[in-house]
Amino acid sequence: MQSTDLGNKESGKIWHRKPSPATRDGIIVNIIHTTSDYLPKVLRFLNVAFDSSGDCLIAGDHQGNIYVFDLSGNRFNLVQRTAQACTALAFNLRRKSEFLVALADYSVKCFDTVTKELISWMRGHESSVFSISVHASGRYAITTSSDTAQLWDLDTFQRKRKLNILQSVGIQKVFFLPLSNTILSCFKDNSIFAWECDTLFCKYQLPAPPESSSILYKVFAVTRDGRILAAGGKSNHLHLWCLEAKQLFRIIQMPTKVRAIRHLEFLPDSFDAGSNQVLGVLSQDGIMRFINIQTCKLLFEIGSLDEGISSSVISPHGRYIASVMENGSLNIYSVQALTQEINKPPPPLVKVIEDLPKSKLTSGDLKIKVTSGRVQRPAKSRGNQMQTRILKQDLTGNVENKENELSDGLNKKRLQILLKGYGEYPTKYRMFIWRALLQLPENHTAFSSLIDKGIHVAFLNLQKKYPIKSRKLLRVLQRTLSALAHWSAIFTDTPYLPLLAFPFVKLFQNNQLICFEVVATLIINWCQHWFEYFPNPPINILSMIENVLAFHDKELLQHFIDHDITSRLYAWPLLETVFSEVLTREEWLKLFDNVFSNHPSFLLMTVVAYNICSRAPLLNCNLKDDFEYFFHHRNNLDISFVIRQVYHLMDTTPTDIHPDSMLDVFVALTKGQYPVFNQYPKFIVDYQTQERDRIRNDELDYLRERQTVENMQAEVDQQRVEDEAWCQKQELLRKAEETRREMLLQEEEKMIQQRQRLAAVKRELKVKEMHLQDAARRRFLKLQQDQREMELRRLDDEIERKVHMRDQEIATTVKDLEMRHLELESQKRLYEKPIYSMVFSDGFQRMSPGKRLLNLTRTQEAVAEEMREDADAYRQKVNLEEHTFHRLIETDQTQNQATQQLIEENLAKAEQACLNTDWQIQALHKQRCNDLQRNECYQEVAKLLRKNRRKEIEVLNAMMAEEAKKREEAEEKDFRLKSEKKASVLSDASRKWFLEKEIEHTKHPCNEVPRCQNEQVASSCLPPRSPQLNDISEMDSSTRISLSQRRIQWDTMEQDLVERVRNLRQRLTARARNRCQTPHLLAA
Repeated sequence: MQSTDLGNKESGKIWHRKPSPATRDGIIVNIIHTTSDYLPKVLRFLNVAFDSSGDCLIAGDHQGNIYVFDLSGNRFNLVQRTAQACTALAFNLRRKSEFLVALADYSVKCFDTVTKELISWMRGHESSVFSISVHASGRYAITTSSDTAQLWDLDTFQRKRKLNILQSVGIQKVFFLPLSNTILSCFKDNSIFAWECDTLFCKYQLPAPPESSSILYKVFAVTRDGRILAAGGKSNHLHLWCLEAKQLFRIIQMPTKVRAIRHLEFLPDSFDAGSNQVLGVLSQDGIMRFINIQTCKLLFEIGSLDEGISSSVISPHGRYIASVMENGSLNIYSVQALTQEINKPPPPLVKVIEDLPKSKLTSGDLKIKVTSGRVQRPAKSRGNQMQTRILKQDLTGNVENKENELSDGLNKKRLQILLKGYGEYPTKYRMFIWRALLQLPENHTAFSSLIDKGIHVAFLNLQKKYPIKSRKLLRVLQRTLSALAHWSAIFTDTPYLPLLAFPFVKLFQNNQLICFEVVATLIINWCQHWFEYFPNPPINILSMIENVLAFHDKELLQHFIDHDITSRLYAWPLLETVFSEVLTREEWLKLFDNVFSNHPSFLLMTVVAYNICSRAPLLNCNLKDDFEYFFHHRNNLDISFVIRQVYHLMDTTPTDIHPDSMLDVFVALTKGQYPVFNQYPKFIVDYQTQERDRIRNDELDYLRERQTVENMQAEVDQQRVEDEAWCQKQELLRKAEETRREMLLQEEEKMIQQRQRLAAVKRELKVKEMHLQDAARRRFLKLQQDQREMELRRLDDEIERKVHMRDQEIATTVKDLEMRHLELESQKRLYEKPIYSMVFSDGFQRMSPGKRLLNLTRTQEAVAEEMREDADAYRQKVNLEEHTFHRLIETDQTQNQATQQLIEENLAKAEQACLNTDWQIQALHKQRCNDLQRNECYQEVAKLLRKNRRKEIEVLNAMMAEEAKKREEAEEKDFRLKSEKKASVLSDASRKWFLEKEIEHTKHPCNEVPRCQNEQVASSCLPPRSPQLNDISEMDSSTRISLSQRRIQWDTMEQDLVERVRNLRQRLTARARNRCQTPHLLAA
């Protein structure tokens, strides 16, 4: 057993020597993953899954590393690091390089193994996903967790449906049935439902299992054909359900060592048509036992108590078993090695009786015991080895038995009887019978040596000549043809070898060894003498076929000869393709059941029989193209009738032309090494080989010369390209220079426009600034005015306050004076006597008392008046000082304001002077431009005036001509009017004369009666005549009025026309004067 440690490698080989699994355990390789840290640890694998081909598997460990193992290519690759443990894997999607992985964060991701990129990220689960089931088409997937199952569309990675259940009922598993459109849902209450995938319509529900063997289902498995469902749980019982009958048909009891079943999976077989018979049962002890569900026998087991298995997956073609072990490693098992003892054929029914040692053979010495149809030999003595001899009396029978006895215990005669009875072998055992009939040696070592030589040069480009869709089929065909070419050199130049081998490659594509040995056996026995005329078709074989056809159907052969159809056309296409082009798969298998069971001449007789059975349509063909089409396409022909015809030809063909007399009997391939095949003209092949070598050498010389020429041509082309590049670069530089020049001009124009816009903006800004300054000045003046008004109001308030204070002081002073007056009065009264005495003593004795009192009063008033004057003088002084102080403040403010206003006025005057200067410059520029434009306008106007003058002259001429015409018409109408007037006067005179004549007749009647009659006539005639006269008079008057009106109109029109002509002449004269004055103005 080989062991491989992945370590930190991202890719490498799985095994370093060719694995040879032992029959005991069948392990191909044991894969472990350890880290290279200081303390190395094992990274345990958790899940594994195979792809649809079965040759690649994907595995993930608990740290999220996902590896792809290519078992056919012996390579492994690290395709993704998810950084979290994976809980489920699926690798059988429609796009072969993509896989699904369920992660520990409850999400499902899709990655590509080639690009290693994330394709999609699917979310929606609220618990861990433990199962991913993919539809057979690879378009849909079902992810299952403990609480829900979700259906996903893998083309859009969108969720289509979601299965919601009650919390009390959990989900065990939801999965697709293989090769079906049905979804099976299994719940923890043992209920199983089948749903239609597209409509999710419930198709059926399986009944409850019997109470006698009722177990809670935990694990499930379905056969490849979707007919049988196996279910198990915590019991050693297995329940097998028939999904077609929807009933439990078998209960299998496992050994007593099995107490619980952890995993179930059917083992596919290439020959059971999907009805798998072998079931793998993984129990709680870590051992996976494989049993036959029909015979209930234990076939083999993998794993042990020491190295238990955690989970297992079987490849779709049934070759490999991948098991995740309980220690975290990964084991790959070979099913072929495990079943080698089981697939051994049964012992032969007939055995040879051996002689006793040192004695002659007699009939009495043989002791044979026949039981249950088997011939048993007597026991051997312990002496020398016995010699095998054949009984004389059964010599013929024993020879026939030896010829008919096959290696696997089958009898050829019995197989032929079975074949004639049923027409074909059973589909289930056909491959086994073919291997027995052809006696294939299965030389693994020899075949491996041929395969190890690689793909032969002759078949490297096989896909160009034979484009096959399946790459696997193309690869197997290439390997088989290469092995044949390495076996014998003739097959490198055989053009029809791919056609000959293709049906067998398609049939045995899963077993290349059997495929090679079948084709080699076919070439050695049924293709005898095919290569004697190489490289031409086998003329001798075709002559045999033509002779047999001539004997049995001369008319058909003569028809072929008449239309120049040779055996190369009606026989060789069937032989080189071994009837694979003209037969279906089932018909071809049926035919080769008979071919492999008979003499090699049977194949040649089949060609003759095919032509004879198709004689009716062939006789109706007259064109060569029709014959070619017939022998290269399928036809409406019963293959059973053809086979019966072959047997008839084998029996009725004469010996002298029968192919079996010219072909050898069947010879099997030798055991160990394949026989040497040299039944071909070696000198031709050697010559072709020499020619091929010579041609190859010439071709190599030619290729070297062509390479030299190509190198020179490449240098010339490179030089030419460099020259062209230089020219293009120069041209690009020139264009770039022109473009830059244009860009500079455009930029200059843009700059000019921007400057103009900037100047306009500046002007606008200046105007706005002036407006703003004016507004600010007005705002400042208003503010000053408001401040002055506020100051005035404040001064008024202060004046009022001071006046009020002054009034209060005056009132207080008056009150004080009154109080002083009262005090003085009281003092006066107190000192009245002393005063009087003083007066009297000082000379006032002479004054009277009244005068003295008046004098005192006046003195007091004079003092009061003086005090009042002093108070007023003080108050005036204070007011004068305050007024002087305020005037000083106002004078300062006024001077500052005047200075600021003067500066602002000077600045405004300077700015205005600049603006005026700019405006004057712009005005002069505009005047100059206007003068130029006016000059151009004058010139254009002069041109227009000259044109107008010519047109006006033409108009005047036309008007004069029209006037002359009108005058002529007026004269004609006047003449017509006069003639009409004359005619009307004449008609009036005639009517007048007629009336007068009638009046005279009425005045002189002849008799009474005529008078009455005349009166009646007059009475009847006069009334209508009087209106006629009135009408005539009215017409005459209206005619006169209309004529007078027309005359007035013509007069007015003539006056208007004369007035217009006069105005037009005046305008023309004014324009002429202007033209004369314009050059003077321009000159000025």
